[in-house]
Amino acid sequence: MIRSLYTAVSGLITLENRQDTITNNMTNANTTGFKGDNLSIKSFDEVMIQNKDKVVNGRNVTQKLGSLSLGAKIDTVDTAFTQGVLKSTNKSTDFAIEGRGYFAIEKQTNNGSEVLYTRDGSFKVGNNGYLMTSSGDRVLGVNKNTGALEPIFVGGDNIVLDKSNNIFLGNRATHTLATADFVDYNSLEKVGDNYYRGENPIFNAEVYVTQGALEGSNVNITNEMVNMITTMRSFETNQKIVQTLDETLGKAANEIGAVK
Repeated sequence: MIRSLYTAVSGLITLENRQDTITNNMTNANTTGFKGDNLSIKSFDEVMIQNKDKVVNGRNVTQKLGSLSLGAKIDTVDTAFTQGVLKSTNKSTDFAIEGRGYFAIEKQTNNGSEVLYTRDGSFKVGNNGYLMTSSGDRVLGVNKNTGALEPIFVGGDNIVLDKSNNIFLGNRATHTLATADFVDYNSLEKVGDNYYRGENPIFNAEVYVTQGALEGSNVNITNEMVNMITTMRSFETNQKIVQTLDETLGKAANEIGAVK
């Protein structure tokens, strides 16, 4: 009986985590460049149930009763890296990637700076003249003269991006917009602010960037609503199982176990 209670509660815990994942997807349905997640659930390894109640020739022998699952747990949280819809904005500081690739961003941390990656190309020129993300982090580019990876200083000039991702400021090519690709997208880690952390970036990969456009989220709100309803129904079922087991345990303790 207690084992059944643990099994039902493990289902509640995993379903609650799935609800959180779906809620986060729905919340970011309008977030530029957002990629939705899917939480997979699997059962714990089954165990063999056996006893020695059977007596053969006056001796107790082991009798295998069959296998038993001890509940459910979180398997993986996978990100869907499918393409979002490109929307025209006609804003010179908006950029969208079509196909594979990410923008390279310099984020300041307590230990200095770190290069992170994003599909969110809704950039702006900050008060200090640098091209920045909506979170206030600097967008990186490759300096055309030195070849260094550095923040892009725009100043008051108008930005023009050509088909080779070269940035022109005042009719002068100053940087190549820094983009990166990865062999295995499953190795990317979400770190908040619509950023990813990844190892072994390929900076010379061919990435197609469109100026004056943004990539929408790839979350399908209708599918997420259906997933939420299905998950809530499963959660309610597990709740009823827990309540039934609790009532049964109460009767066992108060009635069957009572000494008369």
